[in-house]
Amino acid sequence: MNTELMFSSKNQKWETPHDFFDKLNAEFHFTLDPCCEIETAKCDKFYTPKEDGLEQDWEGETVFCNPPYGREQKLWIKKCWEESNKSHTTVVMLLPARTDTIAFHEYIYNRSEIRFVKGRLKFGNSKNSAPFPSMVVIFRAD
Repeated sequence: MNTELMFSSKNQKWETPHDFFDKLNAEFHFTLDPCCEIETAKCDKFYTPKEDGLEQDWEGETVFCNPPYGREQKLWIKKCWEESNKSHTTVVMLLPARTDTIAFHEYIYNRSEIRFVKGRLKFGNSKNSAPFPSMVVIFRAD
Protein backbone atom coordinates (compact mmCIF):
# COMPACT_ATOMS: atom_id res chain seq x y z
CA MET A 1 0.00 0.00 0.00
CA ASN A 2 1.29 3.46 -0.86
CA THR A 3 0.65 5.30 2.40
CA GLU A 4 2.11 8.52 1.02
CA LEU A 5 -0.74 8.78 -1.47
CA MET A 6 -3.31 7.59 1.07
CA PHE A 7 -2.71 10.62 3.24
CA SER A 8 -2.24 13.26 0.59
CA SER A 9 -4.59 15.75 -1.02
CA LYS A 10 -3.72 14.25 -4.41
CA ASN A 11 -6.00 11.26 -3.95
CA GLN A 12 -9.69 11.40 -3.04
CA LYS A 13 -10.30 7.77 -3.92
CA TRP A 14 -9.71 6.28 -0.46
CA GLU A 15 -13.32 5.34 0.04
CA THR A 16 -14.99 5.24 3.44
CA PRO A 17 -15.81 1.63 4.39
CA HIS A 18 -19.42 0.90 3.36
CA ASP A 19 -20.52 -0.65 6.66
CA PHE A 20 -19.04 2.24 8.64
CA PHE A 21 -20.83 4.79 6.45
CA ASP A 22 -24.10 2.83 6.55
CA LYS A 23 -24.21 3.00 10.36
CA LEU A 24 -23.68 6.76 10.33
CA ASN A 25 -26.17 7.21 7.51
CA ALA A 26 -28.83 5.28 9.46
CA GLU A 27 -28.43 7.84 12.24
CA PHE A 28 -28.04 11.06 10.21
CA HIS A 29 -29.69 10.42 6.80
CA PHE A 30 -27.06 12.23 4.72
CA THR A 31 -28.03 14.34 1.72
CA LEU A 32 -24.60 15.57 0.51
CA ASP A 33 -21.08 14.22 0.03
CA PRO A 34 -19.02 17.36 -0.78
CA CYS A 35 -15.59 15.86 -1.47
CA CYS A 36 -15.49 12.64 -3.41
CA GLU A 37 -14.94 11.10 -6.79
CA ILE A 38 -17.92 9.87 -8.80
CA GLU A 39 -17.06 6.26 -7.95
CA THR A 40 -16.75 6.94 -4.19
CA ALA A 41 -19.79 9.20 -3.71
CA LYS A 42 -21.89 8.24 -0.71
CA CYS A 43 -24.93 10.41 -1.45
CA ASP A 44 -27.10 11.15 -4.48
CA LYS A 45 -25.93 14.77 -4.25
CA PHE A 46 -22.15 15.13 -4.30
CA TYR A 47 -19.27 17.31 -5.44
CA THR A 48 -16.12 16.04 -7.11
CA PRO A 49 -12.90 18.08 -7.35
CA LYS A 50 -14.31 19.56 -10.58
CA GLU A 51 -17.25 21.17 -8.70
CA ASP A 52 -15.01 21.93 -5.68
CA GLY A 53 -17.14 21.40 -2.59
CA LEU A 54 -15.12 24.04 -0.75
CA GLU A 55 -16.69 26.64 -3.07
CA GLN A 56 -20.28 25.37 -2.78
CA ASP A 57 -23.07 26.36 -0.39
CA TRP A 58 -24.20 23.47 1.82
CA GLU A 59 -26.99 25.24 3.68
CA GLY A 60 -29.87 22.98 4.68
CA GLU A 61 -27.96 19.77 3.93
CA THR A 62 -26.97 16.88 6.16
CA VAL A 63 -23.39 16.39 5.08
CA PHE A 64 -20.99 13.46 5.24
CA CYS A 65 -17.41 14.61 4.69
CA ASN A 66 -14.37 12.35 4.47
CA PRO A 67 -11.87 14.94 3.21
CA PRO A 68 -8.47 14.35 1.63
CA TYR A 69 -5.97 13.62 4.40
CA GLY A 70 -3.27 16.07 3.33
CA ARG A 71 -2.46 19.74 3.75
CA GLU A 72 -5.88 20.68 2.37
CA GLN A 73 -7.61 18.99 5.31
CA LYS A 74 -7.60 22.13 7.46
CA LEU A 75 -9.57 23.94 4.74
CA TRP A 76 -12.20 21.20 4.82
CA ILE A 77 -12.43 21.27 8.61
CA LYS A 78 -12.89 25.04 8.57
CA LYS A 79 -15.51 24.79 5.78
CA CYS A 80 -17.44 22.11 7.69
CA TRP A 81 -17.47 24.21 10.84
CA GLU A 82 -18.56 27.33 8.89
CA GLU A 83 -21.33 25.49 7.04
CA SER A 84 -22.66 24.01 10.29
CA ASN A 85 -23.21 27.54 11.54
CA LYS A 86 -25.80 28.05 8.80
CA SER A 87 -29.46 27.33 9.35
CA HIS A 88 -30.41 23.63 9.36
CA THR A 89 -27.00 22.32 8.32
CA THR A 90 -25.40 19.34 10.07
CA VAL A 91 -21.95 18.13 9.09
CA VAL A 92 -20.39 14.79 10.03
CA MET A 93 -16.68 14.37 9.28
CA LEU A 94 -14.49 11.30 9.27
CA LEU A 95 -10.96 12.36 10.19
CA PRO A 96 -7.67 11.04 11.50
CA ALA A 97 -7.72 11.43 15.30
CA ARG A 98 -5.04 14.10 15.40
CA THR A 99 -5.84 16.12 18.48
CA ASP A 100 -2.55 18.02 18.37
CA THR A 101 -3.32 20.01 15.21
CA ILE A 102 -4.21 23.68 15.01
CA ALA A 103 -7.39 22.83 13.09
CA PHE A 104 -8.52 20.49 15.88
CA HIS A 105 -8.18 23.25 18.47
CA GLU A 106 -9.57 26.06 16.28
CA TYR A 107 -12.62 24.30 14.84
CA ILE A 108 -13.33 20.99 16.57
CA TYR A 109 -12.44 21.01 20.27
CA ASN A 110 -15.32 22.43 22.35
CA ARG A 111 -17.26 23.19 19.14
CA SER A 112 -18.44 19.73 18.12
CA GLU A 113 -19.28 16.24 19.25
CA ILE A 114 -16.30 13.90 18.89
CA ARG A 115 -16.58 10.11 18.64
CA PHE A 116 -13.33 8.18 18.60
CA VAL A 117 -13.42 5.08 16.39
CA LYS A 118 -12.41 1.83 18.06
CA GLY A 119 -9.75 0.06 16.03
CA ARG A 120 -8.38 1.12 12.67
CA LEU A 121 -10.45 1.51 9.52
CA LYS A 122 -9.62 -0.02 6.14
CA PHE A 123 -10.14 2.54 3.39
CA GLY A 124 -10.94 1.78 -0.22
CA ASN A 125 -9.83 -1.62 -1.37
CA SER A 126 -6.85 -1.69 0.98
CA LYS A 127 -6.05 -4.97 2.69
CA ASN A 128 -4.29 -3.07 5.46
CA SER A 129 -5.77 -0.92 8.18
CA ALA A 130 -4.94 2.77 8.27
CA PRO A 131 -1.77 3.56 10.24
CA PHE A 132 -3.69 6.06 12.38
CA PRO A 133 -6.79 6.11 14.60
CA SER A 134 -9.92 7.85 13.32
CA MET A 135 -12.61 10.05 14.79
CA VAL A 136 -16.06 11.17 13.75
CA VAL A 137 -16.65 14.87 14.29
CA ILE A 138 -20.22 16.12 14.34
CA PHE A 139 -21.04 19.78 13.79
CA ARG A 140 -24.72 20.31 14.49
CA ALA A 141 -26.73 23.28 13.31
CA ASP A 142 -27.69 25.56 16.17
